[in-house]
Amino acid sequence: MGFCWSGECGNRPCRAGHYMPCHAGWVGPTVLLCIYGFCSMMRPIEPFLTEFLTGTCKNLTTEQVTRQVYPVWTYSSLLLLIPVLLVTDFLRYKPVIILQGLSYVIAFLLVLVGSGVPSTQLALFSYSIATAADVAYFSYIYIVVHASYYQRVTSYVRASILLGYSVGGLLGQLLVSLGGVSLYCLAFVTLISVSIALITSFFLPMPKTSLFLNGTYSAQQRNSDEDDHNSESEDSDNRVKSRMAAKHIGRMFRRLILDFKTCYSSAALLFFCIWAATGRCGFYQVSGYVQLLWVYIQPQNVTAYNGGVDAISTLTGAAATVAVGHMSLEWSVWGELILGGFTLLIAGSVFLMDLTDNIWISYTCYILFKTVYMQLSTICTFQIAKALNRKRYALVFGVNSFVGTVLQSVLTAIVINTKSLQLTITSQFFIYASYFAVIALLFTVRGVYTVLHMKRPAAGNQAERATNLPEESHP
Repeated sequence: MGFCWSGECGNRPCRAGHYMPCHAGWVGPTVLLCIYGFCSMMRPIEPFLTEFLTGTCKNLTTEQVTRQVYPVWTYSSLLLLIPVLLVTDFLRYKPVIILQGLSYVIAFLLVLVGSGVPSTQLALFSYSIATAADVAYFSYIYIVVHASYYQRVTSYVRASILLGYSVGGLLGQLLVSLGGVSLYCLAFVTLISVSIALITSFFLPMPKTSLFLNGTYSAQQRNSDEDDHNSESEDSDNRVKSRMAAKHIGRMFRRLILDFKTCYSSAALLFFCIWAATGRCGFYQVSGYVQLLWVYIQPQNVTAYNGGVDAISTLTGAAATVAVGHMSLEWSVWGELILGGFTLLIAGSVFLMDLTDNIWISYTCYILFKTVYMQLSTICTFQIAKALNRKRYALVFGVNSFVGTVLQSVLTAIVINTKSLQLTITSQFFIYASYFAVIALLFTVRGVYTVLHMKRPAAGNQAERATNLPEESHP
């Protein structure tokens, strides 16, 4: 059986000449998406971005970076997530992935050639567009591959992202520490990498239908054709098109609301979504400001090893992600307890990062923090995908991202931009650690309840629990 790059076996012969069942269709799209993910994340400048912005290259102050530049990404992502979510499935995912690649190119081009706070803020705004488009990247693969491969392709796609980030961090560290390369050159290498990702995105196979809006759109088209035919003699095409567009938008929002209720009516699915949203918030808040923490605790005479730390943490995260893809576990029973226990480990690592004055202990804790988060995030992703109809991927992943970004915006507004508090960076990390501790407590209590409930000897309990995670119904 050869490779199928179209991902459409069963509808027509693929390039390998196969008909149903041809599951080789998962290989091509997965490989291309992994290449895109690797190149878009291979950004050697990122571990040194704070140093780049506050150093001689850009001459921004730490106060400007903390309170004027970095918050732009958080607030812009909040504003952009909903519009991107609404158009992602309508445009059939691929154009949004291309937009993401283009946004990365613009962002790092501005970082490279721009100067001053406004230019850097514009770069972060473009970066936020790319972040908002993550919903298209993570939803796309579930549309073009068979459901039986969800766990495997999730692990591969996420591992490629982590591997790209790891290679970028390691390359940046080697070039700076051993090669004496300037940070400006790292920014240029980053621009080349994301440009390759943009080129790769054009080769992704295009889904033939808009899965979420297909039924609504088709019904609208049929009604539109009938009305156009009846109104030809009345010369009212514009009125008909306007009326049908309004009806289409109304149907779309009604269907969004109905599907939202359907997706989040399952308690098991709801808890995985809660962790995905809250975990995303905490992870981006910690990783976004950890460089400032390291600047605070690092002695001036010690070379920064930020790139090496990022490389190690993403490599271990990639290994853990691939391992999760091949684990066989009764997630409906143990999933919530595992999330609670390992989130407690995350909280402990962030607490120690806050308390220590030793840069090496802080580095080690960050490696542990990122590794565990990536593993738990992968678990949530494929569990959510398994429980959903394919038409609802973008909706659920988009809502989870939106909720996470809302929480992150609230945290940023309170912790970073509240002038009356003026919290130090160590006080900020104490709040982040407490945030993860609350999440760990919630999921540990819920997990213990679930395990005790499921382990009752009554024969009917297992069947009852199975209904909480519905199997995917194919359209």
